[in-house]
Amino acid sequence: MTVLVIAEHDNSSIKAATLNTVAAAKACGGDVHVLVAGAGADGAAAAAAQIAGVAKVLQADGPALANGLSENVAAQVLAVAGNYSHILLPATAMGKSVGPRVAAKLNVAQISDITKVVSADTFERPIYAGNAIATVQSSDAVKVITVRTTAFEAVAATGGSGAVEKVDAVADAGKATFVGQEIAKSDRPELGSAKVVVSGGRGMGSKEAFANVLTPLADKLGAAIGASRAAVDSGYVTSDMQVGQTGKIVAPQLYVAVGISGAIQHLAGMKDSKVIVAINKDPEAPIFSVADYGLVADLNEAVPALTAAL
Repeated sequence: MTVLVIAEHDNSSIKAATLNTVAAAKACGGDVHVLVAGAGADGAAAAAAQIAGVAKVLQADGPALANGLSENVAAQVLAVAGNYSHILLPATAMGKSVGPRVAAKLNVAQISDITKVVSADTFERPIYAGNAIATVQSSDAVKVITVRTTAFEAVAATGGSGAVEKVDAVADAGKATFVGQEIAKSDRPELGSAKVVVSGGRGMGSKEAFANVLTPLADKLGAAIGASRAAVDSGYVTSDMQVGQTGKIVAPQLYVAVGISGAIQHLAGMKDSKVIVAINKDPEAPIFSVADYGLVADLNEAVPALTAAL
């Protein structure tokens, strides 16, 4: 039995989500191979070969794979899929786009967002916004799986000695064209992998409050900044900062929820955080039910005081 992990990368380095996915792959049993599909991706392939527990790296290098178009990456996965019992992808935007295409072409059911590997054919995944856990057993010959990365401890990025094997890259499927991208650059940690996250909700009241009240606290803690869907819908912050069922799933060491009531959709995205601190003026706010530490107070007074004390 051999497991294939589809690497998420930028052609020069491997994204952190790949390390969590390799951890899930190792739990499935058997050798772990990693597919790096890109263009000029020697750096990413070399980094993948260093990942602890990786036996082999398949490097597919071609112009059709340069920008990670899902149609072309899925075709590349299918080109090598016949050698594997399991195909694992991180449950990121990439994995959620490529995985279903691969599963459909293989005529198997995708197992989405797993949080635990029970055995080689049995997995756990959350349902009903994380309020229940389903145990899923698959009899498919090839199991296509997306992995909730926050549920698996990342393997070491170094220490491995996998061999890099070049494979033929697929031609352009001709179904999509890369037009361009706008990448937001920030000195802050990436939200999905940050050790500390400070999030604001509708209770922040304005975009200015995010800048003047929340940002100084995040600066002191070296934290990423997140938000509830209500704050995003209110126009306080952009959608890439949303934490929750329809946003990013996070599980940092410390999660500070400011002015967030704690709707079930938001809790689904952060309740696995190691320590949760909630600041809200409503003592009945649902967020307090999952918080390790709660402060019933006006955030406009409490947060600056906390920032000053740090």
